[in-house]
Amino acid sequence: MNTSFWSPGLEQLEPYTPGEQPSGTTLIKLNTNENPYPASPQALALLAQRDFADALRRYPDPESCELRAAIAERYGLNDKQVFVGNGSDEVLALSFYSFFRRNEPLLFPAITYSFYPVYCQLFGIESRSIPLLEDFSLDVVGFSGAAGGVIIPNPNAPTGRHLSLDRIEALLQLQPERVVIIDEAYIDFGGESATQLIEQYPNLLVIHTLSKSYALAGLRLGFAMGQEHLIEGLLRAKNSFNSYPIDAIAQEVATAAIRDKAWHEDNCDKVIATRSRTEEALLELGFEVIPSMANFILAKPPAPGAETLYLALRERGILVRYFDKPRIREYLRISIGTDKEMDQLIGNCKEILASQS
Repeated sequence: MNTSFWSPGLEQLEPYTPGEQPSGTTLIKLNTNENPYPASPQALALLAQRDFADALRRYPDPESCELRAAIAERYGLNDKQVFVGNGSDEVLALSFYSFFRRNEPLLFPAITYSFYPVYCQLFGIESRSIPLLEDFSLDVVGFSGAAGGVIIPNPNAPTGRHLSLDRIEALLQLQPERVVIIDEAYIDFGGESATQLIEQYPNLLVIHTLSKSYALAGLRLGFAMGQEHLIEGLLRAKNSFNSYPIDAIAQEVATAAIRDKAWHEDNCDKVIATRSRTEEALLELGFEVIPSMANFILAKPPAPGAETLYLALRERGILVRYFDKPRIREYLRISIGTDKEMDQLIGNCKEILASQS
């Protein structure tokens, strides 16, 4: 490949590798933590009934005012404490640029969302990973000392481990002069959100996505919440890069989804119930299961092992996620699907394990 026209450093970037997105419709897809159920009926009705012809020919609201107001109302904030972006990955990228380009290293867990080191490389940010404990939990004491900032997913990915609110508060107190980002992509599946700490801590930024609990991964929308000075920093970065990141249709659909609180809570409850049932079934098959507060499970299968089971399931049309990385290469990350999909997963696991015992 001719890379002579590339800017210096581009060839050294190691891009993020997303989970497989196959085109086949007969697969059971449990590899990318998508929601197994349709989005809010109110959001879907809006798509079906609304005439977007005029909205499509005009630029969208660059400030996403109505959407920010809906998010603020949902979380007990004001709209100046909310920032929206084209997926939480864009919000994260702008946050890394805005807050973490410092002389000290950014701190994040050693096993975590693999986009974090990609952003560090892209923006020239030094980083230091903090080892997890033997049970994959996070010890906040490890995040003390000189740092350019801290970011942790809560619950963590791909472990599913959750950090209690008092531990989040301890972390914020360890780094009072630096921004601490709590990436809450999976918080709605049983955890307690750090948004209630925003008024107390000027260094706290909480990031959410509509891809998981709101079943809107195809819409690409995420948001950050924090005190006004942090949101103003994000707006400055956003408006220096793309003034119109959220299209008009996405703004209206997302607003409808955010306001459909009853549907959202019911959706999360169904996923949580299925997760609990699946954990029990995996344990009965001899798996070691890491306690999860997300819409996925990290589990270590018995012999013949994770990679062999991953490949065998794939041959049967069931996709789960296998990470060939230290400490987790003996585990599979399994997204929570419908009850029927999880029954098929368990049944196939039972057959595969029995045939190779």
